[in-house]
Amino acid sequence: MSLQYLKEAVAEGDNESLIRYVRLHFGDGNEAAGAKEIDKAWIEALKLLLDVPKTDREFILETLAEKDAATLAHLFFHLHFYFVERSGEWIHDGRV
Repeated sequence: MSLQYLKEAVAEGDNESLIRYVRLHFGDGNEAAGAKEIDKAWIEALKLLLDVPKTDREFILETLAEKDAATLAHLFFHLHFYFVERSGEWIHDGRV
């Protein structure tokens, strides 16, 4: 899938093509494996919140308020891979 293909999907509001791209990318070409990778990140993040730990909410809120959307998108992907790697089931052959 080319960058142009993804831009056209955005322009057309074709979210299914975008999520398919994400699943294929995260799953190294396997859409089902990609969906599992996405789930692993959410599960690892949720496990950490079950005990309602003290967190630096001020940092989070400041970051959301002060950073541009593109920077936050990069942060989102880095956090995703952080939590997938933390799951211990890292399927990728390299680091992000």
